[in-house]
Amino acid sequence: MAHTSVGGAEATGAARADEIRMLRVHHDDPRVQGLLDGLLAEYTERYGAEGAANELAMYPVSEFAAPHGRVVLAELDGLVVAGGAVRPYKQGRLAMADTAEFKRVWTSSDHRRRGLARRVMAALEEAARDLGYTRALLFTGPAQPEAVALYERIGYTALDPADLDELPHRSSLPFARDLRG
Repeated sequence: MAHTSVGGAEATGAARADEIRMLRVHHDDPRVQGLLDGLLAEYTERYGAEGAANELAMYPVSEFAAPHGRVVLAELDGLVVAGGAVRPYKQGRLAMADTAEFKRVWTSSDHRRRGLARRVMAALEEAARDLGYTRALLFTGPAQPEAVALYERIGYTALDPADLDELPHRSSLPFARDLRG
């Protein structure tokens, strides 16, 4: 897939102004705020204000900094409508060099059912491979059944939470995928 530079970010493919642009940006790009604002609203609706604030504080945007992390944004007419982020997976504070963790996967409620989540996941996988990762791990919550369905549909394997040393939350649902194939 061809990459071009767009405002300091990498964009995949060519896009007209009225189409979705997939951008790969650094954690400190001002457009990341659109993703964070959307996530805060989404998490507040699903988990309450305290749960949303705790989740965003647990993984500050600096967790996705280069050279081991990246943020993917889907932009439509200058607005961020979907996105996600890659960071090194850490188990007990130790990074696992081959494993990326995907966080902050989100699609605006006004833009769902258009394949954006699939595009975001494909872009996250591509970014992770480009960063040298061979495996992806992610966690979702029980209040996000559509995320569970998506991950299963696109080939992620549900893991037994008991097989992991730690979970972000007691009720987290872990998924993994080999990125080599």
